Amino acid sequence: MVRTGSEPVTARSPLRMRFWLGMWGLVWATFGTVAFALVGRPAWAAACGVLWLIVTADLAMVLRHLRQGPHYQPGRDVPPYEPPREG
Repeated sequence: MVRTGSEPVTARSPLRMRFWLGMWGLVWATFGTVAFALVGRPAWAAACGVLWLIVTADLAMVLRHLRQGPHYQPGRDVPPYEPPREG
């Protein structure tokens, strides 16, 4: 991605919020899978199971990014990159 110089200096990805929303989704997907399996709705249980797999994969990626810690961000003394010239 090309840096334009107009990015906020303290911009961060909302990984912690995404983690907690993912945990909320994981709880509901687990509940839905179990509940639909118990009442004899295998298609809905399978759909909730697939959602559970997707949420689990997303949470694994979020946790990986959280454990990596902050990445290098250029400081104020680093000028923005010049956009490529066409023609």
